[in-house]
Amino acid sequence: MKRLLATWVLGGMIFHTGATEKEIVKSTLTEATVYSSGVQLHHKANYNVNIGVTEIIVEGISPYIDARSIQVKATGNVVILDSKFSTYYPQPTIKVSEDGVPLKIKKDIKLLEDSLKLMAFDIQEIQDEIDVLNSTKSILANNGVIRGQGKVNDSLNLLKQAVDYYSVKMNELNKKLIALNKRKQEKAEKKRGMDDRLLALRNYQSNGNYVAPENTTPIPRITVTVSSKEVVSGKLNISYVASNAGWTPYYDLRSEAATGKLSLTYKAQVYQNTGLDWNDIKLNISTNNPNANKTKPELNPWYIDYTAYRTDQMKKSKMEIISQPNSVPQAAFNQGFTLSNSALDDVNAMTADQFTTVVHHLIAAEFKIDLPYSIKSNNEQHMVLIKQAELDTKFKYYTVPKLDPGVYLVAQMTKLDELQLVPAKANIYFDGSYIGETYIDPTTMDDTLNLSLGKDPNIVVKRTLLKKDSKEKIIAERKERSFAYNIEVKNLKSTNIELVIQDQVPITQNGDITIESMELSKGKLDEMTGLVEWTMNLKAKETKAIDFNFKIKHAKDKIINL
Repeated sequence: MKRLLATWVLGGMIFHTGATEKEIVKSTLTEATVYSSGVQLHHKANYNVNIGVTEIIVEGISPYIDARSIQVKATGNVVILDSKFSTYYPQPTIKVSEDGVPLKIKKDIKLLEDSLKLMAFDIQEIQDEIDVLNSTKSILANNGVIRGQGKVNDSLNLLKQAVDYYSVKMNELNKKLIALNKRKQEKAEKKRGMDDRLLALRNYQSNGNYVAPENTTPIPRITVTVSSKEVVSGKLNISYVASNAGWTPYYDLRSEAATGKLSLTYKAQVYQNTGLDWNDIKLNISTNNPNANKTKPELNPWYIDYTAYRTDQMKKSKMEIISQPNSVPQAAFNQGFTLSNSALDDVNAMTADQFTTVVHHLIAAEFKIDLPYSIKSNNEQHMVLIKQAELDTKFKYYTVPKLDPGVYLVAQMTKLDELQLVPAKANIYFDGSYIGETYIDPTTMDDTLNLSLGKDPNIVVKRTLLKKDSKEKIIAERKERSFAYNIEVKNLKSTNIELVIQDQVPITQNGDITIESMELSKGKLDEMTGLVEWTMNLKAKETKAIDFNFKIKHAKDKIINL
């Protein structure tokens, strides 16, 4: 038989075929592609159809399906006419005996009566144990020793022993009573439910106004309508997007001083509550979001006209802070650390990322994991290892003493575009020690990702205002103010370091205010932002100092916001 791959993607067109034959088949979940919000599930099912038009009803799918996303492929010489989603509500089936009473009703009545007898014995047994424990408590509480009668009043040791024994024994009895009362309550609740059901069954047996409940849980279905000119057996491959699933990214960054490299572990916290347990399926992690807007925005004409001037409107000036690619990242934590020369283990176990293949799509990346995964439909978080990468990293020390006297170790990594990173939190480990947590946002980085690893207490920085060189004087109608600073750096480490020091001089948009940089000690000044940056190499135990000063001139009768 010639095998034909027939494909149908639901597109809104439905053929009314008047199908007469139906076949119900169970599908098997084989693969899941998890998006940041949602999941695409892939099912397989076998079918057998006769000549003519047949509706193949596929069960075992998620009730949270997006019916617009259904895709069906089939093997076999058939033509796919239609595919649709529906929910089937099972109706109870009742077999009637010779006297007109359903056989299931009679059977259920007999089973309930037997179960209620056993339940009564269980409850009575629990009550007997409760009575014994309550009697024991009463005897213990009314004992003469406990009530302070007899020789116990004459001996502190006897009194202490009596009180200790009473406390231990009463606590033990109370715990047993709580457990027994809980069991009794559970049994009683079950008994009440059984009594209600037995009453309803007997009511039906008497006047026939009871419908025996069966499994009436709604069953989600995909109905595939096919046409065939012969008897055909084949396979159905069905996929669709379902909600109540997704993943969130997380990173581990591990650095070793001995190697000078940084290892990035790309992880995904996967959750799902699709109504289907994922048992030994192929798992894919995708950076795509099918729910995001895919339509390009369009610009409409921009009309302007005169508007009335409001005299009460205040003028506001805004200063745009332009970020620099070499600026130090915000520190995520303040823990200190020291470098070490620890070596990696010679033998390492295999990890899940060794089974991951990255597929680059036009607008997203998909990580195919060649390992079977099982995830229950309970909304719990499951950590999935996606990828590991070793990155050549350059380490620099940064300090901004105007804001923080601490010196931060910064790892500078390049060529990260192939990792397909998405914004997420990251745990940082340095030489096997947990340093803290940071945030990686690849959407804002250029060619280099600067990652702050925290403070190093072995490098000391001090910024001092030099009062003798900071002066203020009046010249005609202008006020002239000078500011001078000294920055001293000490390297207490046993190794050489490269240190970047950042400070600033003020900038203005007011033409009446002039700012002049007098001395920068070879520092690089960015005229647009006022950022001054010094890069220096410090040997072990070495101390260096830099001076910088600037001058501000403005109208003497006005105040500036320094």
